[in-house]
Parts: sequence; C-alpha cells; structure tokens
Amino acid sequence: MNALSVHLAPGTGIVCADDQHCVTCSDAADPVRVVCVDATGGLAVCEDEHGSGCEVMIDLVAPVVCGEVLLVHAGVAIARLEREDA
Repeated sequence: MNALSVHLAPGTGIVCADDQHCVTCSDAADPVRVVCVDATGGLAVCEDEHGSGCEVMIDLVAPVVCGEVLLVHAGVAIARLEREDA
C-alpha cells in the first residue's frame, strides 16, 4: 500500500495530497485566471484555459486581484498559483 504524501498548499495553510488534487476526495483542481472580483461577496469571475467562464468562491485565498491564477475545486478557490506554476 502506498503512503499518501501530503503538504501545505503554498500560502494557504490548506493540506493537499499534491499540487492539483483535493486531499478529501482526490478529485482534480483546475487552474483559472481571475477576470473580475466581488470582494464583498467573496466571489470572482474566472476563465479556464479554454476561455470558459465560471464563478468561484474566493474566501479561502482572499484577497485576490484580476490576472491572478487560482487552483479551483468544486467552485472554490483552494490555492493561489505562483506565476511560474501557472
């Protein structure tokens, strides 16, 4: 049986199985770029690599600014990717 390697997501304090999977359900997280931020509502409009838009909860990684790349799982931003990771 293989041991699960866990670590803290950079700058978040969130435990992750690896840089792109949820430790709870092992589902993949997707990188998206922030297009517009509603800080009072805790939401951001983001685009994936194909230009598809989505609304993302940003409470766990706030504050965010337009242009940043977030790692999103189930509509929730779980980490901010560094420029060289994006």
